[in-house]
Amino acid sequence: MTATPIAIRTIGVELSANPYPIAIGNGALQHLGEQVLAQGIKAGTKVLVVTNPVVNEHYGAAALASLAAAGFRSSLLVIEAGEDQKTIATVGQIHDAAFAQKLERGSLIVALGGGVVGDMAGFAAASWLRGIAVVQVPTTLLAMVDASIGGKTGVNHPGGKNLIGAFHQPRLVLIDPSTLRTLPEREFRAGMAEVIKYGVIGDAELFRELEAAGERLASMQTLPSELLQSVLERSAAAKALVVAADEREGGLRAILNYGHTLGHVVEALCGYGTYLHGEAVAIGMVAAGELALELGLWSAGDQQRQKAVIAAAGLPLRWPDLDSEAVLECLQGDKKVRDGTVRFVLPTGIGTVEIRSDVSGDQVIAALERCR
Repeated sequence: MTATPIAIRTIGVELSANPYPIAIGNGALQHLGEQVLAQGIKAGTKVLVVTNPVVNEHYGAAALASLAAAGFRSSLLVIEAGEDQKTIATVGQIHDAAFAQKLERGSLIVALGGGVVGDMAGFAAASWLRGIAVVQVPTTLLAMVDASIGGKTGVNHPGGKNLIGAFHQPRLVLIDPSTLRTLPEREFRAGMAEVIKYGVIGDAELFRELEAAGERLASMQTLPSELLQSVLERSAAAKALVVAADEREGGLRAILNYGHTLGHVVEALCGYGTYLHGEAVAIGMVAAGELALELGLWSAGDQQRQKAVIAAAGLPLRWPDLDSEAVLECLQGDKKVRDGTVRFVLPTGIGTVEIRSDVSGDQVIAALERCR
């Protein structure tokens, strides 16, 4: 039986070699199979759907049913997917399932879940038979606006976050906002951190919309539906534009790491899982804003506006009690280090940032002390 037609908004990621669409629409998950067919993947193709137990309970059957209705030969793999599970060993489970199901070079992996599932399934697809197709179906706000778009896949290493990975662009990103109804509020708030990031780095109008929403940002239950649609579309479009201009993070794309350099320190030194990724990014944005103040790049008023929106979204602001030497050592393990120098994305105003590599360790620690 054909699923009831719905309105799907499509945003293109216009890469020169492998362009792909981001399809957004309430109820879009019911149309997964036909959307995959539309990308030129033929009926009869073997598909491995990778998800976690919670997402599987809510949406696994719907995804498999849609793929079956479109003629795909699908199987399901359920993995544990907390940040502490984002390891080579878990990717090995996906490889084992790919072997058991005899996935071929023309086969497909579907990542159904949040950013952790998306990163691991994407990396498994990039490395199985030297690369097979992957479709991202994000079910968290953070994954919808950030992790599922752009082809960055990978897992953590004990020395740092996402140090093992590959660029592997999806064939399709399918976003169904209705899946957010089952998302825990803490996870929803964590995703809002990435939305705030887009406002600070390049979309002052979006930032003003977030300011106007106030504490309604903190819950799916209170966020106006029209603002949610705007958030998803504007965030996806912003990410798509930057990725198309700089697919492999050679320059411009680095601005998407605003809040992440110091946020990754929080995650690594506090232990993965203590803070959700978006919570750590929120702390990292406050810290980056304080560092920008230290360097005279933006005003105290702009920093206060950023902190107010982050607080309204129910996100943490304070830098944890971490050893200064450990912080500086952890920063040296960041993926964005060049010739031993850490590059920081720092705000110069609401809607503009710049990349600086002239920041001293003393300046970093001084800024962090003010964030405690």
